[in-house]
Amino acid sequence: MRNIIFTGGGTAGHVFPGLAVARRLQQSVPCTIYWLGTRYGLERSIIRSEGIRFLCIPAGKLRRYFSLWNIVDLFTFVGGIIYSLVYLFLLRPKLLFSKGGFVSVPPVLAARILGIPSVTHESDYDPGLATKINAKFCNRVLTSFRDSGRYFSGSAQKKLIYSGNPVRPEIEQGDAQTGRSLLGCPAEKKIILVLGGSLGAAEINTLIKQIIGELEKDWFVVHQVGRRHPLPRHSYPHYRAFPFIGPELPHFLAAADLVISRAGANTLWELAVTGTPAVLVPLGTSGSRGDQLRNAEIFKKAGAAVVLRQETITGRKLLETIKNLLDNGTDLKNMARAAANLGVPHATERIARILIEMIGENHNA
Repeated sequence: MRNIIFTGGGTAGHVFPGLAVARRLQQSVPCTIYWLGTRYGLERSIIRSEGIRFLCIPAGKLRRYFSLWNIVDLFTFVGGIIYSLVYLFLLRPKLLFSKGGFVSVPPVLAARILGIPSVTHESDYDPGLATKINAKFCNRVLTSFRDSGRYFSGSAQKKLIYSGNPVRPEIEQGDAQTGRSLLGCPAEKKIILVLGGSLGAAEINTLIKQIIGELEKDWFVVHQVGRRHPLPRHSYPHYRAFPFIGPELPHFLAAADLVISRAGANTLWELAVTGTPAVLVPLGTSGSRGDQLRNAEIFKKAGAAVVLRQETITGRKLLETIKNLLDNGTDLKNMARAAANLGVPHATERIARILIEMIGENHNA
């Protein structure tokens, strides 16, 4: 029985794609999968609920700016490498697969020290700092966007493989009628699904709060508020708010006529798989490295989404945009078609095959 290590975390966007690959791998080869992550990250509860063995490591944050916390996190980072070395030495995995996030860097470095093959995958159009570091030490670098190779240099260029982004198979199995039934949505109402990422988005929550009274008069609104944010106190007959949407998400996506969302890569690729039109409100450069802006631009250019900048958006502007789209069935159909065309078919299987080939190479070495 082969041992295989997965690592990555911080948000569901790092966890769910990796989990999709892990499941596919388990179906293809006899293996035991372990996941290295942080004690306090979102990944811990998700991975354990899937029956995968979860191992905790300390991990500091990778900052691009000066902060005294960088000194503290340097020791935490070294601790993460030591923990990873111990786990990898004891488990002797055939391969390590990284899905990114700051927690993934110590395991990748430990794998390199121990001579264990490793692969890193990037969901965003341009790689984050963790992926850029990992790319220097991994054997393969997988990208979701065809043109992402321009952001890698040196030896990483020779390791690049355009694979697409893995998406959980249940996302494709959602049923619209089941979703409407779970929500208690009247047959005549179109559904707006609001997603702010697994942790929520305060700005989107505020916008929805400003216009929910007008929205729910004409449409049915489903709102993932985020685990970090309190549920709205107001109550409306055609409005449902959740801290986090779990197993029901595939059905809600299938039922949704329009999605209001951030532009995290994982959410965008799920919208591509389901062919769902979207209004995107990406995080700006003040709250991120700007990756969501670039992700959103790809979907906008393809005609799959309307993009509203966080710096200039108002509740009234969002309401007008939603109304214009939902009142125009032709535009919605064109956007849905464009979203579906962006998806990479069988990306999960493609990535699993790459890992299986590497396991074979390692076995024969």
